[in-house]
Amino acid sequence: MAPSRRTEKRMTRHDYLIIGAGPGGICAGVKLKESGREDFVILEKAGGVGGTWYHNHYPGAECDVPSHFYSFSFDIRADWAKPFATQAAILDYFEECAEKHGLMPHIRLDSAVASAAWDDDEALWRVTTQDGDVYEAPILLSAVGMFNELYYPEIAGLDSFAGATFHSACWREDVDLTGRRVGVIGSAASAVQFVPQIAKQVSRLDLYQRTANWVLSKADDPFSEEQLEQFRSQPDIVAAIRDEIFQTVEPVITFDSDELIREAEQDGLRNLSVVTDSEVRAKLTPAHPYGCKRPLLSNDYYPTFNRANVELISESIDHIEPKGIVTSDGRLREIDTMIFATGFETTRFLSAIDVTGGRGRKLDELWSDGAQAFFGMMVPGFPNLFMMYGPNTNNGSILHMIESQVAFTLRQIERIESEGLVSLDVRQDVCDEYNEAIQKDIDQVEVWNADCLGYYRSGTGRIVTQWPHNMTEYRKRTKAIDRDAFVATPRARA
Repeated sequence: MAPSRRTEKRMTRHDYLIIGAGPGGICAGVKLKESGREDFVILEKAGGVGGTWYHNHYPGAECDVPSHFYSFSFDIRADWAKPFATQAAILDYFEECAEKHGLMPHIRLDSAVASAAWDDDEALWRVTTQDGDVYEAPILLSAVGMFNELYYPEIAGLDSFAGATFHSACWREDVDLTGRRVGVIGSAASAVQFVPQIAKQVSRLDLYQRTANWVLSKADDPFSEEQLEQFRSQPDIVAAIRDEIFQTVEPVITFDSDELIREAEQDGLRNLSVVTDSEVRAKLTPAHPYGCKRPLLSNDYYPTFNRANVELISESIDHIEPKGIVTSDGRLREIDTMIFATGFETTRFLSAIDVTGGRGRKLDELWSDGAQAFFGMMVPGFPNLFMMYGPNTNNGSILHMIESQVAFTLRQIERIESEGLVSLDVRQDVCDEYNEAIQKDIDQVEVWNADCLGYYRSGTGRIVTQWPHNMTEYRKRTKAIDRDAFVATPRARA
């Protein structure tokens, strides 16, 4: 008997609401509880916690940040099996975090948020789920991040394809790829990981590449049992490894060293040299400098193109027919299965949800020319709203950035409550000045301004995802924000 669908609607009021139970939502929840704030709910659209690591379970899915640096500073995992953790291991970590820190009673799974609106009269946020449940709180924390809305390119005839079709972020376990003819559209982060895995299984694999990417090698031999035991028994060793990774990553992510960029490109070309066919190798050689797009890591992507059952197609796709994909040269390649490795609508952030601020201000309209916020966390006219992993905060380890953002948010919550404020909003002039300065800093990162297509830019061409400095600078600046940067509205006295 099929389960009955719940018809009654919830309407509850809390002190705090969090949207998203990925890394940002988990970190925010942990820190709220640590500070003694227990009346909060985390709304999560998926059937489990973990965010992108819950959804992206395609074959070969792994982190491209070293494992020992991909855990929260307050809950360090010592015994990662290898230097770059698998999706399953990372998901296990976040599930363990949520359980260990008592977050599960606060989390509402399968609760996709449809809208969030600030009520000027009641001075609170009213969040409505797609099922019609309503949650209210004076303070709203958004942890929806960048990688939550799937991107599909507009291709004529897409709906006409007769075979199985799916996005890599919604991998279909019910589709057995054994012996199938598979067309993969896209050649970036997810394709680099799953293509080598499924190439061993399918009868033929056609990879449609728009632009070549830099794919560097990675030192990823599994840790020995002796090493793992050391990690478990000697926390100082893990702390030293984390610090070493941090010190290695910090100077690289600013892309201001020609020498480091040159070394990365040389590594990428050495990695590429395993491709035996010179024409294929030429197609896989990037035309843009390292860093212009998201750098990728893989030891087995390039060798895949030496397989007889794999073809790299650089001609653009003209249209799709029931039997397969037709390229600009008029050739039809018949396939049984089509997989989109085309990433996400990374520039939408929280505007993927219908968000209304004070006086009816719409976030998607405000961001029509590209998302921007004060240190990626606050938007003028949207009081008591704090975002994790918002505009221009992507760089280094996002967990480090999230911890900085949650710490900032807790400081503002403390101010709201200790001073008896109705609301706290960032000043428009302060936000404008900040974003003007950040864009000037971005203009100084030469590789980001080279001619390449990637997810960093909005439709207007403005880079809206990247933080142009290192992680230390972000933490330092967010700690030093002047209280006069905000409009503080006191509660009216009776």
